[in-house]
Amino acid sequence: MKYSDVLEDTEIQAVVVATPPMSHGTLVLRALDAGKHVLVEKPLSLDLAEAEQMRGQAENLGRTLMVGHLLLYHPAFRAVKDLLDSGGIGKLQYIYSNRLSLGKVRREENALWSFAPHDVSMILSLTGEMPGSVFASGGHYLSRDVADTTLSHLTFREGLQAHIFVSWLHPYKEHRLVVVGEQGMVAFDDGRGGDEKVLLYRHGLGWDGGIPVVSRAEAEPVLYSDAEPLLLECQAFLECIRHGTQPRSDAEEGIRVLRVLDACQRAMSGGMRVSL
Repeated sequence: MKYSDVLEDTEIQAVVVATPPMSHGTLVLRALDAGKHVLVEKPLSLDLAEAEQMRGQAENLGRTLMVGHLLLYHPAFRAVKDLLDSGGIGKLQYIYSNRLSLGKVRREENALWSFAPHDVSMILSLTGEMPGSVFASGGHYLSRDVADTTLSHLTFREGLQAHIFVSWLHPYKEHRLVVVGEQGMVAFDDGRGGDEKVLLYRHGLGWDGGIPVVSRAEAEPVLYSDAEPLLLECQAFLECIRHGTQPRSDAEEGIRVLRVLDACQRAMSGGMRVSL
């Protein structure tokens, strides 16, 4: 069945767009114009103006536009956010996220745009705010115009900082988020399972006569549901359509992520810190 046939079928109320990001704008706008609700894979777009057009079209037509920021629906990430929101590790101080693997090389977009949307989305969810400025650098090894590795540094208010390291030139797969608070640290390692996926560390750091003292504690497993993240994401999409509610990863959330990615790209291209 052709895409045009899907859009012309009045019995089909919603579509999923899972194509290269360069085509998202055209396909999503066509679907919205046809009266469909849309779940589009990340990133929402590679262009901010196009993303804002998509959001406006969805709002004008009263249709759900949801972005596939899958990890916002991951029970393990939800457990990390719940722990932070409940004060379980105290005031948030620092976040880092690594998304590394060997392969999945892209020609259309670099590693930042291909891998980092998930990490930016999680960090913005945890902080509840946009960074004030970003700095980023990248390495080009397979193609002069496409960065294979990027390191992005995000600075927020009150000294809060985060960094994101992504690469498709890494000897092994690593998807790890570490959140550091005043009273504890929590690590979400998506490469592990069971009790090792989310671990809480209540290490103590202090001073004794001007000498730093570290008190190490055993890792504590953090409980989380074993529900399939993709299933939860799809269920959330259907529920938003049924009840007219906003998705956790709505177009506005997708645009916030794009603003950070765009600023990181400009910082990487210009070799300078960029304010948001």
